[in-house]
Amino acid sequence: MEAIIFVAFFLATLAFFLLPNYLRRWKLKLPPGPKPWPIIGNLHLIGTLPHCSFHDLSQKYGPIMQLYFGSSPVVILSSPKMAEIMLKENDVLFALRPKTAAGKYTTYNYSDMTWSSYGPYWAQLRKICLMEIFSAKRLDAFQYIRVEEMHKLVKSLYKSSGTPVLLKDDLMKLTFNVIGRIVLGKSYLDDEVDDSVIKPEEFKFMFEELFVLNGVYNIGDFIPWLGVFDLQGYVKRMKDVSKKLDKFLEIVIDQHNEVRKKSDVNAEDYVAKDMVDVLLQLADDEDVQVKLHRDGVKAFTQDLLAGGTESSATSIEWGLSEMLKNPNTFEMASEELDRIIGKERWVEEKDIQNLPYIEAISKEILRLHPVAPLLVPHMASQNCKISGYDVLEGTIVLVNTWTIARDPTVWSDPYEFRPERFMGVDIDVKGRDFRILPFGSGRRRCPGYSLGLKLIQLNLANLLHGFTWKLPENMTVEELNMEESFGLSVPRKVPLVAVAEPRLPSHLYA
Repeated sequence: MEAIIFVAFFLATLAFFLLPNYLRRWKLKLPPGPKPWPIIGNLHLIGTLPHCSFHDLSQKYGPIMQLYFGSSPVVILSSPKMAEIMLKENDVLFALRPKTAAGKYTTYNYSDMTWSSYGPYWAQLRKICLMEIFSAKRLDAFQYIRVEEMHKLVKSLYKSSGTPVLLKDDLMKLTFNVIGRIVLGKSYLDDEVDDSVIKPEEFKFMFEELFVLNGVYNIGDFIPWLGVFDLQGYVKRMKDVSKKLDKFLEIVIDQHNEVRKKSDVNAEDYVAKDMVDVLLQLADDEDVQVKLHRDGVKAFTQDLLAGGTESSATSIEWGLSEMLKNPNTFEMASEELDRIIGKERWVEEKDIQNLPYIEAISKEILRLHPVAPLLVPHMASQNCKISGYDVLEGTIVLVNTWTIARDPTVWSDPYEFRPERFMGVDIDVKGRDFRILPFGSGRRRCPGYSLGLKLIQLNLANLLHGFTWKLPENMTVEELNMEESFGLSVPRKVPLVAVAEPRLPSHLYA
């Protein structure tokens, strides 16, 4: 009898504490979505290209829908209006990031700009980005690097003219050399360095792996009790790539510190030569609100290298791929370049504002092939509403910019590559126009968007100005594979192989 009384009392107590919560949830108006399965939620509905899976589901459930990854609620927004409500009207409520294995193991326990939690530390990193790293003055100071590396690329392509080239390799080398010289002070892919530092093929693998692992859906993030088993092997890969990158970054920081020590001036008077120098100076500053430790310097440096290298190269590769399938765009671009620039010089950054069709091509690339089609995940910091629906605290929120870019109510012929749609219209790609969000918007917008745009526009313009492009002789346009491969970015599944033929006087390639 006592046992029965105890069980009854326990159940009554449990009901007293839990029932109000269940009743409250019952009264909530949650976004529509498919019914979750026990334990796994809706994870079974997500294919190898999650943005495409979410796109298909949004056609049934609408521009705001809720799924469950395990027991974690996930809201997917798939229209400009929904994105604006979240990223503009409720920006601060969704400035958090979810805690993931990728953030823990690949960014020094959330010490970077991308995965760090919204708060004083993140605010300080953002201030560093805006005031020190990506200021107009500093970007202008490094313009000569972007020009020099662009000339190295066209010179290399000139030597390979007439033969098929794996373009992604050249683009990755170009963008890493630019970012490497700006951030690290030297190009570790060109300069002769000790074999123990890094090899070009190893470097390429590490950053491609980093982007893949920061975009995967790791089961352990959503079903914690399965995390210890690492069923997909992602955590092991995260730890492996992080260990390799850390070895490289440790050498970079040690080299910079050694140069600073050998300098004839005091530490406080030392003039920063690159972005690592800037970060190390800030780490020495005792007056900052939140101390920037060595791991923070490494995490920030890694962010700068990865973000600038992969995204720009991927965008240019997609752009040339689309143009090979639409040869008329080459003709229109060449006509504009010949008319505005002529055939006796290369395109300079200041020329871009006078090349509306080149700008239109860049925007169309970013529309049709957004670098991060789901942006980086946001998380609700408190209960709130989006378009009349309740979004609970702790809910992960994804913005499907891939679907927004294919919305027929927003874009005519949305699946077609048509740069002309941007001619004569003022559509911003920096986060103020929610029809196209390649860099996100609001507080968590990509802080390096200005450098990314410069790299894409300048290099794309000169690749079009300096060369005519075609597919290898044994390949037709119909055979050009346009499948995607998913990660934090979405590169081509099959790297582009193309043939470049020079179209300018030979002395320009010298």
